[in-house]
Amino acid sequence: MLLQGKVSLITGGAAGIGKATALRFTEEGASVVFCDVNQAAGEALLKELGPGARFDKVDVVNRKEVQVWVDSVIEQYGRIDVLINNAGILRDAQFVKMKDGELVKQMEEDAFDQVISVNLKGVFNCTQAVTPAMIKQGGGVIVNASSVVALYGNFGQTNYVATKAGVIGMTRVWARELGKYGIRVNAVAPGLIMTEMLQKMPENILADMKSHTPIGRLGEPKDIANAYLWLASDEASFVHGAVLSVDGGLVMGT
Repeated sequence: MLLQGKVSLITGGAAGIGKATALRFTEEGASVVFCDVNQAAGEALLKELGPGARFDKVDVVNRKEVQVWVDSVIEQYGRIDVLINNAGILRDAQFVKMKDGELVKQMEEDAFDQVISVNLKGVFNCTQAVTPAMIKQGGGVIVNASSVVALYGNFGQTNYVATKAGVIGMTRVWARELGKYGIRVNAVAPGLIMTEMLQKMPENILADMKSHTPIGRLGEPKDIANAYLWLASDEASFVHGAVLSVDGGLVMGT
């Protein structure tokens, strides 16, 4: 029971890695409070988690909405011990696509702005909202979702890579600023994880992905949930400002 009695906030918690994290944290004794923009999926997961959990429909891009959520959690539970900044979206497109010397297509400004808003500003909003409470109570843990593409880039993901690299930068700044208050800040950089989105891909594409992963399989949401769990627990009490790659060796290639 690594998180016994800990109040844990999880953003983007209704599906995929977020759902696996909510389930895993509940198993380890945490009081799980999760948010998502998907009301139906959130309510469905809440039934699985049981009466000790709480779900709120929250858009992490909306700072006021986030602050109301955080304040209400503190009012109900009295504290916030863990924040998992898991919410994120994709809007993939080639930066510039040319054919015969002419511009055919390029990443739309809206696609860039949407990803920046959720993946980067959302992390900023949620962390800044919980930090004063963590300082007052004498400490806490913040874990941010980055990605291996933040370290090595990826075709067609200018916006996504920018946000995930930015998350690493913010993680390191906050580690410097917040450590003195007993707040540990780390990031996890997942590789290819079999979330609902990946499961929709053709089998030949999935096979190619597996072939580039030295460990011989794609990751499962629980693999990232377990990394979040370890970093959130006292087992990682001296881990601070780190970026933990959980990718089956993908970045090394085959």
